[in-house]
Amino acid sequence: MEIVPDLSKIREAHHRILSQIHVTPVLTCESLNELAGADLFFKCENMQKVGAFKFRGASNAVITLSRKDAASGVVTHSSGNHAAALALAAKRRGINAHIVMPRNAPAVKIAAVKNYGGMITFCEPTLEARENTADAIIADTGAVFIHPYNDYRIIAGQGTAALEFLDVVEDLDYLLAPVGGGGLLSGTAISAKSIQSSIQVIGCEPQNADDAYHSYKTGKIVPSVNPDTIADGLKTSLGDKTFAIIRKYVDDIVLVQEQEIVTAMQLIYERMKIVVEPSSSVVLAAALCGRLNISGKKVGLILSGGNVDMSHFFSSLLD
Repeated sequence: MEIVPDLSKIREAHHRILSQIHVTPVLTCESLNELAGADLFFKCENMQKVGAFKFRGASNAVITLSRKDAASGVVTHSSGNHAAALALAAKRRGINAHIVMPRNAPAVKIAAVKNYGGMITFCEPTLEARENTADAIIADTGAVFIHPYNDYRIIAGQGTAALEFLDVVEDLDYLLAPVGGGGLLSGTAISAKSIQSSIQVIGCEPQNADDAYHSYKTGKIVPSVNPDTIADGLKTSLGDKTFAIIRKYVDDIVLVQEQEIVTAMQLIYERMKIVVEPSSSVVLAAALCGRLNISGKKVGLILSGGNVDMSHFFSSLLD
């Protein structure tokens, strides 16, 4: 029987993956503090290996495989950061990583998976096609399926970011994390509430992909239907495991508009001089939108990743 991870399991995961990951920095920015009317602290998972927090969970999942299971390799379906993270984690252990990707996956994501040694199988861009293709690979190879977020090993690994965060910055009033499938938010909530029960853990989500918000408010999973947001990493629906944890530990989910996401992303680039992807920017958007009462508070924000296709930007310099 699978057991929901607690703080001790997240600490064990951190010890397990510490030699594999970056302990990412926490940055501050006075001009953003002034805009927010609060003290903001940014946990920079955009500086994590593979450019996203996903490497934490993937590393924990792969390291904890038995020798017998690891011998057959791992498989997942993903067009985003989890694909690259699992490919690198598998490479580190010396096992195969079968990555099912939709044919229309971004070229930069495909290149990253190949660079980390992932064995890509392309499929049609539907959930049914992704699942069926993964099932076929499992039947053929015996590879172990590693879900991008609805897996307690993944959740425990993602929770290590908040563990590090609260070790550096004490007495946060709020901790903000993006929510898509819920792996990062659920792991963050377990860590944060276990270390400091008074902290307010807030999920941040695009208004144009608001399934987690409606799931949280109604008490039942509301699937994501045709999400249309620049924050492409937050289009997925919650899983049953992540949803149960979020309902128990998370204090609220705040929605932000597309323009607010873009503005927040631009502010991070201009004021902090670091690269983040739109899915990261939802946390600053939430801090600045006025829907949270953070005035004068200490606010932690997890910048989840920094994988942006910069080719158009650099090519435009020559136009």
